[in-house]
Amino acid sequence: MKQFATAVFFLIVGILLVPVAGLIYLNYGHPPVAVADAAFPMEAAVVHNPLHHRMEAENAGNSPVPVNEATLVEGANVYATQCAFCHGAPNKPSKVGANTYPSVPQLWERHHDGKVVGVSDDPAGETYWKVKNGIRLTGMPSYQKVITDEQMWEVSNLLATADKPMPDSVTKILAEIPQN
Repeated sequence: MKQFATAVFFLIVGILLVPVAGLIYLNYGHPPVAVADAAFPMEAAVVHNPLHHRMEAENAGNSPVPVNEATLVEGANVYATQCAFCHGAPNKPSKVGANTYPSVPQLWERHHDGKVVGVSDDPAGETYWKVKNGIRLTGMPSYQKVITDEQMWEVSNLLATADKPMPDSVTKILAEIPQN
């Protein structure tokens, strides 16, 4: 009986010791808190996997906003005022976005394969979800109370077609975005 009681005691101490040690480390240790610090072990698994599962579960589906010159112009205007500061513009990467943690994707740069531009390989519904809800621990804010639902779809459609030729009116708006 004494061995059982000792085992239970050490089990309880072990269960309590791990969270206490974690709190001591977070309060008095040196966890990575600066942008230049390396990530926590398994940080990507803790943040990215649940994000993708949640986006799949709450799939926004196809855009109810048609993709045409007028809606792409509106999307470019929204992008210029709300997104470009962090995500850059064509041939104008954001210095702010490059100096955040995690770094902000530059949505007008081609991927290493040369085909995909920004998030043009993602469905517009996925980009819409990110714009609407934001992403914790990344600096991506929720725009749900900042812009209209239609504007969120317009900018999402714009980014979904970023790898395709744009109308001159859209290209002009994007070219006028200042380098930050």
